[in-house]
Amino acid sequence: MIVRYGVQLEKGPFERRTADFLWMMIFGSFALLVLSAIPFLWSPFLAVPLVFMLLYIWSREFPNAQINIYGLVALKAFYLPWAMLALDVIFGSPLIPDLLGIIAGHLYYFLTVLHPLAGGKNILKTPMWVRKLVGRWRIGMQPINRAQPANNPQQESGSGVVFRGRSYRLGG
Repeated sequence: MIVRYGVQLEKGPFERRTADFLWMMIFGSFALLVLSAIPFLWSPFLAVPLVFMLLYIWSREFPNAQINIYGLVALKAFYLPWAMLALDVIFGSPLIPDLLGIIAGHLYYFLTVLHPLAGGKNILKTPMWVRKLVGRWRIGMQPINRAQPANNPQQESGSGVVFRGRSYRLGG
């Protein structure tokens, strides 16, 4: 599930926004730690809730995608977290970890997408230290700089390019 939905998030809404994806994961991890500190929501392992958080955010970013569950039931991606929650309950898994992930995912999605769309301020804007960290470690693709065109001859002069393709014909 991490591979399928995490990669689709990275290649879709978070393309060239590695710092924002990392901030989503950091925020989700801390939100899950805080939520699991509540005695009623306590969970010793937070891997399943983190996966459910990713699944919830993916389902909100791609709400009309068609999903097959075990090849038996086809439904829209918008309902996938709830269908997976129902399957986990049917199979006897605990309910709390799945709910923790859905709560953390909804908290992130609400604060970064829904609240700003309703006219509010983006409260969870990615901090500059996360952007600097991603830039320093060169994690993922860097955002496209719209200020300079991609084929800027001033950049090429110092980049060590030997052949520039002058295309002279020989003998003819």
